[in-house]
Amino acid sequence: MASGPVESARVPRSLASRLFSDDWQMPIALATGCALLIGYSLQVIVGDALADAAAAHGAPAGWARWAGIFQTAGHALVWISLFLGAIHGLKAAWESIRAFEPNIDVLMVVGAGLAAGIGHPGEGALLLFMFTLAGALEHRALAKAKDAVARLSKLMPDEALRRVGNAAVQPAHALDPEKETRADPLSAGTNHPRPSARLETSAGALAPASAAVAWNGVGAAAGSWEPVKPEHLVRGDEILVRPGETVPADGIVIQGRSTIDQSTLTGESLPRAVEPGDDVFAGTMNQNGALEVRVTRPVTESSLKRILDLVIEAQEKRQPMQRLIDRFSTPYTIGVFGAAAAVFLWFAVAGRMTDVHGSAQPMSLAEAAMRAITLLIVASPCALVIATPTATLCGLNRAARAGLLVKGGDALERLARVRTVAIDKTGTLTTGRIEVVSTVLLPALGDAQAADAELNRLLAVALAIEERSTHPVAAAITRYARARGVQPAAIDGFEMLAGRGIRATAGGEPAAIGTLEYVAPHMPAGLRAEAERAVASFRASGGVTAVFTHRGRAIVFDLEDALRPGAGELGARLRAVGVQRIVMLTGDHAIIAAKVAREVGIDEYHADLLPEQKVECLRRIREEQGAKSMPAASSRNGARAGLAVVGDGVNDAPALAIADVGLAMGGIGADAALETADVVVLNDDLSAIPWVIGLAQRVQRVMLVNLLFALAVIVTLAVLALAGMIPMGVGVIGHEGSTLIVVANSLQLLAHRR
Repeated sequence: MASGPVESARVPRSLASRLFSDDWQMPIALATGCALLIGYSLQVIVGDALADAAAAHGAPAGWARWAGIFQTAGHALVWISLFLGAIHGLKAAWESIRAFEPNIDVLMVVGAGLAAGIGHPGEGALLLFMFTLAGALEHRALAKAKDAVARLSKLMPDEALRRVGNAAVQPAHALDPEKETRADPLSAGTNHPRPSARLETSAGALAPASAAVAWNGVGAAAGSWEPVKPEHLVRGDEILVRPGETVPADGIVIQGRSTIDQSTLTGESLPRAVEPGDDVFAGTMNQNGALEVRVTRPVTESSLKRILDLVIEAQEKRQPMQRLIDRFSTPYTIGVFGAAAAVFLWFAVAGRMTDVHGSAQPMSLAEAAMRAITLLIVASPCALVIATPTATLCGLNRAARAGLLVKGGDALERLARVRTVAIDKTGTLTTGRIEVVSTVLLPALGDAQAADAELNRLLAVALAIEERSTHPVAAAITRYARARGVQPAAIDGFEMLAGRGIRATAGGEPAAIGTLEYVAPHMPAGLRAEAERAVASFRASGGVTAVFTHRGRAIVFDLEDALRPGAGELGARLRAVGVQRIVMLTGDHAIIAAKVAREVGIDEYHADLLPEQKVECLRRIREEQGAKSMPAASSRNGARAGLAVVGDGVNDAPALAIADVGLAMGGIGADAALETADVVVLNDDLSAIPWVIGLAQRVQRVMLVNLLFALAVIVTLAVLALAGMIPMGVGVIGHEGSTLIVVANSLQLLAHRR
């Protein structure tokens, strides 16, 4: 039996609460429109036509009676339409009045009520129908713009398979079928509930969940798994993720190989290969191999949860323009009421109308009221109020779907004004992992086959030495040797000098690997000279070198931190979106910096920088930017932005903090990136940087068009209403139609191409 809270959560809401909910806004709008259309048709098209025919042609008396019936029925339906349309507006208007903040809803409800009060219920019903319909469409548009939240929320599976511990007594919540819905551990794909739980042993046998599985003699099978809710997982738990299942928690692979589809989080179309030691993240899909994963973060601390929280926070943030509009919305509403009252008094006292004979006559109170009410309606800032938030939400959602987390509309606004981009080299433009790109065997051998065999012989000794080291260069040489299929040789006498190199003995002969200066004493003079020339050549081109020697021969390794895919086009793409200055910052040597800058298309770089020097360099760049085109007092929260800093979000936190906009690469598993940066590129795609700048610029253009269009419509309709050149119905259609156009214009941002 379900607990009390669960039961109470399932109690259906009252009819009134459902009618006032946003989900019912569209059905009510459609019902309002249908009642209005049918009522107008019965009253005007049918009833009035019958009455006119009866009066003009002396039709039978029954025609007049039927005309009266149709007119009465139509009139009643129009009033029903009026009351239906007022359902949402009355509730919202009452809430705003209680808060002493009259808003658009008050204007619309009062306008419709006054129209009905002076004998025009049809115009009032039309106003409320259009207003409710526009509100329903706006609600759906905003829901579509916020679907990143719904999409992320649905990524978590219902259950996870956790390894049964070695304790003889199992947790009660894990084995009680009354407390948890079970899943068949052998079924492939997503977890499917089934009425009874069973455990799978390492031998493949099945046993009831309540039975003791004594496979290893201590009460639980080493290969047994129990289905649990993902929220029950804790750090250190071992879980099984089968092909087709969603990873339930952040963790590290401890057994198995597979590919992981991370597109739901990062937008990457290509799956990522994972093996023992690799990280996997909650909400991603395991594709083609069973994985055993050790949980490193519970669900409440997972990358998915943190990203979801930040997306929600970003959507709730308001841009400066939106805050300005919100601040003046209440005074504006009060001002519209005052203007409408003044217009009514003016026309009632001094208004003149031209009659059919061309002579001026005093304006009737009904006509004065009609013009005042029309002004009240058309001056309402509906389109103006939603011009900014709809565009912002659509832009944020489009960025999230592309694997970028933008922290709010203010970040979008500052990003759109970026004209200088400073980029860290290591881990941002490059992969952050050096690799062997070429080798030179010394002395050279003329026979290619013999040279290859000798290279592999030397690599076997080098591999045996380097696989015992954790240095990045050692790891690169180890990967290179293993990629060639080399097996490590037997060595002894291992001796390491930190930062210089390693010595060992192989086959009774000394071997050494490390810097040229460290290895040179172990080489004959002639071999040393050849190695010096090879090292000088590699260093001149910006490479990192390592030298290995054994038995009178040597290998010179050329290593590089490889560029990320797409880095070569980054400079051109940034300039295409209006970036005028691109600066690369690095702690590497100037030769390496010059090579990378040349390959990426960057004209300006600063090398040999310590972390504090990077920050000082950024301060100078920002001051120069401000002196040229920006206010000197420009700040992160200022009206204009100039400098964007791109880093990995981990080592660049101070630099990201000083920028107008900080962008962090690869933030899916990085706490610092998620906390520090304004924009987090979850998929390590460098092309996302110019793309999101272009998106931000487009969002600002759409917002500007929305605002200008909304203002133009309000001013035009207000002038026409004062001049008596438009009837109330036309004013209603023009006013609410402008709202729909603003929403539609914002929705185009969801289709912004990559």
